[in-house]
Amino acid sequence: MLFQKSLNRELTYTSIGVFSILFAILLSTQTINMLGRAARGMIAGDAIFALIGFWSIGFFPVLMILTIFVSVIVVLTRMWREQEMAVWMASGKSLADWIGPVMRFAVPLCLLVAIGTTVVEPWAAQRSKEYAETMKQREDMTALSPGIFKEAANGERVYFIESYSVLSGATRNVFVQLTRQGEVSSIFAREGKLSFDAEGNRTLVLQDGRRYSGEPGSANYEVMEFKRYTLKVTEAAKQVHPPVDSEGRTTLELLGSQNPADRAELAWRLSLPLCGIILALLAIPLSHYNPRAGHAYNLVFALGAYLLYQNLLWLLRDAIGSGKIGTALGILPAHLIMLALALLLLRYHNRPARPMLQRLKNLLQRQST
Repeated sequence: MLFQKSLNRELTYTSIGVFSILFAILLSTQTINMLGRAARGMIAGDAIFALIGFWSIGFFPVLMILTIFVSVIVVLTRMWREQEMAVWMASGKSLADWIGPVMRFAVPLCLLVAIGTTVVEPWAAQRSKEYAETMKQREDMTALSPGIFKEAANGERVYFIESYSVLSGATRNVFVQLTRQGEVSSIFAREGKLSFDAEGNRTLVLQDGRRYSGEPGSANYEVMEFKRYTLKVTEAAKQVHPPVDSEGRTTLELLGSQNPADRAELAWRLSLPLCGIILALLAIPLSHYNPRAGHAYNLVFALGAYLLYQNLLWLLRDAIGSGKIGTALGILPAHLIMLALALLLLRYHNRPARPMLQRLKNLLQRQST
């Protein structure tokens, strides 16, 4: 009982530290990525932190699986290095006796992973798309900013106003550039006013100006003078409903779908909790460490096993998504291969230690018979 409490406490503290470090690294990387996308105009600037929050929720299952694997590796490797494992082995414990305590740590976390993959992750994926579209629409609604050039409608419009009155909506010295089907229109006006029409569309009513229309680099262009010119800035704000893809569908919807992409997504969601359990089991023999050798090759083998597992899952997921495998159960061979590897390694490290001469003698006897 004391052994189990000590192991659970150390695994818990280690998992908290591992999760915090991994989350901080991935969060900083994703933040830089989001800032770059916002600078290119792919997402609204005001939506960066909210989108990072949705991304964190969606990435939680994968991060938790990696935390389980690394925590078990780190704790058991320390016990091998400090000879604690030798004490437990001398007391009659085998390496297989660690399966129960490690599973008691890993299974509750894998249940959280299952909830995240089947319920929370699809909700976060869909809400993230809706929020991004909503914020993009709001950014277009506030495209006019005094003293700066501001793009809108994915770069098809460029606005510049010298001054703007918030109370009256009046603007002075307005410049608007419109790009439609290779034709560029440049509009200059002495003054204008922001308002809304009867349908709720935001409009910019320009007065006393000129409009130049034509193809860039060509002398063929038109000049039009106007006293009053109405330009629709944005359409009326409407509720955003982006199309739902496989990542945003609920798990119940995926169960009844015959779409290969939906089957691939279903296989991935159901695989992640099982992946966490198998990796926790695989971490027990991979943590084997020989203090006399003075190296940590087991960590290299652990990294290779994790990459092999993930590549197998991605390979089978792509095969299901492309229709080469007609069922979501086609991802099971990856789990069976890694489970067999874990059991073989457990049996290998549980074998009784024998001197080299004795092993050679037994080998020669087998060959002679």
